[in-house]
Amino acid sequence: MSGTPSNPVVRVASIPHDQIYIRHLEAVDSSGAEVFRLPDPPPVDGMRSAQSGWWPPAMLSADWVRANHDSFDLMHIHFGFDAADPAHLRELVAELRHFGKPLVYTVHDLVNPHQPDPAAHVELLDVLIPHADKLITLTAGAAREIRRRWGAEAQVLPHPHVVDFGTMDRIRAARRRKAAIGNKDGMKRIGVHLKGLRPNMDTAILDPLARAVARLPSAVLQVNIHSQPLDPASDEYRPALAGKLHDGANLGLWELRSHEYFSEPELFDYLASLDACVLPYRFGTHSGWLEAAIDVGTPVVAPDCGHYADQDPSVGRFRTTPTGADEESLLNAIREVLRAEDLPGLDAEGRRRQRLEIARAHRELYDLLLDRTPAAR
Repeated sequence: MSGTPSNPVVRVASIPHDQIYIRHLEAVDSSGAEVFRLPDPPPVDGMRSAQSGWWPPAMLSADWVRANHDSFDLMHIHFGFDAADPAHLRELVAELRHFGKPLVYTVHDLVNPHQPDPAAHVELLDVLIPHADKLITLTAGAAREIRRRWGAEAQVLPHPHVVDFGTMDRIRAARRRKAAIGNKDGMKRIGVHLKGLRPNMDTAILDPLARAVARLPSAVLQVNIHSQPLDPASDEYRPALAGKLHDGANLGLWELRSHEYFSEPELFDYLASLDACVLPYRFGTHSGWLEAAIDVGTPVVAPDCGHYADQDPSVGRFRTTPTGADEESLLNAIREVLRAEDLPGLDAEGRRRQRLEIARAHRELYDLLLDRTPAAR
C-alpha cells in the first residue's frame, strides 16, 4: 500500500480472502481504508475442493485461531461455512473470545441457495448472528428480517460493483449510443440463465415466462444453461429438462444456448447483450449476478422471495406462488423495466465513490471494534 496510514493497518482473518465481493471492499486507492486481509491458507491435506482452492477454509477452526492468534486483529466471515456444524462454530467463537478477537459476520445469505432444506443453514446462523460482535448485511429488508428473527441489529452496506470500471464505462457508453440510434431490428431480448441448475433454480418459470414474453411486441426469450445438463455423456445430464428445452426451442418458444461456464468477460458481454435479465430463483437472499447485470446497464427482474428487489431501486419484482412464477406479474415487471428511460444503477464513477464509502465504513467498523480512533474520513 502507498502512503502513510492514519491508523495502524487492521489485519483481518477474512473468510474467504479472494472473492470478488471481498476484493471490492477495498478502496480503489489506499486513502482512509488500510486493511490487510490474510491470504487463504491451504486447506487440510486431502480436503481441497476441485472447484475452489480455498475450500474448506482453514481459518474457520478453533485450532487455526489458537495457532495464529498473533497474526490477525479480528475475524470477518462472509462465505465458506456451509460444511461446518454448530458445535464447530461455537468452538471457533469461544476461541476468538479467549484471545480477544472480535468477530464480524456479513449476512449474505439468510437462505442458502445451494441447499434445498434451509434447516442446516439456520442452525449455523443461530450461532453466528447472536455471537458476532458486529453484523453487516446488504439490504434494509435483510436487516429487518435479522431484527425480527434474532433481535439483532445489522449495519446495511450495499453490495459493491462486480464489473471492473473500464468494462462498465465501455459497455454503458455503447448502450447509450445504441439507445440513441435504436435497435436495427427493434427486438427486445429477455434473458433467463439456468446456469448449472443449483437447488434454488426454478425451471418451472420457463412456461409462464415464455407466455409473458410472447405477449410483448417485438420480444424474444433467450434461455441459457451450462452444457452439462444437456449432455447425455455428463453425470449432470437432466434428460427431462433437456427434452423440454430442445422442444421449446424447436417450437419457437425461446432461443436455447448452452455453453461452458462463462469467464468474467464472457459473463459481462452476455449480460450486456440482454434488454432485461430475469432471475429464475425459488429462494435465496441476495445476488452478485444481479449486481453485475446492473453494472453493465441491463435491468433485472427478480422474484419476490428473499431481498433481491431491495438491492437496487430499478429492479422489477414478480410474484411467486406455490406452483411457480405468476405470468401476469412477470409480464408487468418486464414491461416496467423496459419502459425505463435511463440505464439502471450507478455508472462507473458512482460505483467508484460507493466503493470508497464501503471501504471507509468497514475500516471505521473495524477500528471501533478494536477500540481505536476511527480512520480519518
